[in-house]
Amino acid sequence: MLHADISAFLVKTRRCWRAAALVTVAAASTLVTLSPAASAQEPVDLGVARSFAVFGGASVDNRHGTRVTGNLGVSPGSLVTGFPPGVIDGERHPGDATAAAVRADLVEAYNDMETRLPTGSLPQQLGGTTRGPGVYDSLTDGFNIDGSLTLDAQGDPDAVFIFRAETLVTARVSNISLIRGAKSENVFWQLSHSARIGVYSTFRGTLIAEDWAAVDFGANVIGRVAALIHSVTITGTESTPVTRIGLPNEPPTITRLSSEPNPSLLGQPVTFTAEVDPVTGTLVPQGEVLLKRRSVVLGATFLDAAGRATFTISNLARGQHRIVAVYLGGDTFEGEDPVHFSGSTSQPVFQIVQLA
Repeated sequence: MLHADISAFLVKTRRCWRAAALVTVAAASTLVTLSPAASAQEPVDLGVARSFAVFGGASVDNRHGTRVTGNLGVSPGSLVTGFPPGVIDGERHPGDATAAAVRADLVEAYNDMETRLPTGSLPQQLGGTTRGPGVYDSLTDGFNIDGSLTLDAQGDPDAVFIFRAETLVTARVSNISLIRGAKSENVFWQLSHSARIGVYSTFRGTLIAEDWAAVDFGANVIGRVAALIHSVTITGTESTPVTRIGLPNEPPTITRLSSEPNPSLLGQPVTFTAEVDPVTGTLVPQGEVLLKRRSVVLGATFLDAAGRATFTISNLARGQHRIVAVYLGGDTFEGEDPVHFSGSTSQPVFQIVQLA
């Protein structure tokens, strides 16, 4: 099993390898805008760490009101403080064999991200920007988020986002927004030193810091927070809403598509109606829907309050067309809590277009 000094050596070795790779990439470009094909990445395998929302190498320290939804672990240390008053909706694994296995998988995931070739280098400030899929390094030593960072999956629900730096600091009331199919489960932050999630900020993704991580009061982390060597420190609140760290909860959906009329006449407008429902529950999904024929996007619009999207298409050629609706997922608020629904694709409608 890897210990702190061994894992630190491994990640530092890989950091040197990446620095050499960056010289080659930088000679070509410091790209910012990428096509989806150029930025395609394999997902990061978290192994048994997938079910852990919080993990510390030496300890996990909490004070005041905090809710952790998911498992909590510590290894090779074993100290967990502040629960209660903090609440853990999951299992505790302080210094046991399960925690050791989780740590090994987190180190493996960290090193996987560390050794991937970068697809772009970005300025320190991520707030107020929109980024597509890819592996991004900081042009300085760290990343900051002040305001809102928008992650755009460009219609690909499997799109992966990886951000790498020494440090990450999110400002008070900052936010990460997901659009066009992006999911918290596919967002990763690999930090060679530390991270601080700011007061009342909303943060998304799996964060793995080599040294330490802190979550300030009132923050809402939708993902995971891990520190490989030292501690994760959480500052809860003395009233509601509490500080929250929870595994991504992206409920599945079902998308259905119909058309009218079918068959239709050449040049006649055809109305396609997509309906999106949750697999369980009654909360109506919101977000964007694409109407596609093979890889061609025929239209894009947003669901209405009833979970329906309507498209009118009048330029279909004569013949049979295989049409699908792709729901890209999106946030729907249940009270003050955002629920991020997973995307789904309808069964095809075979639209027949005939001569008049």
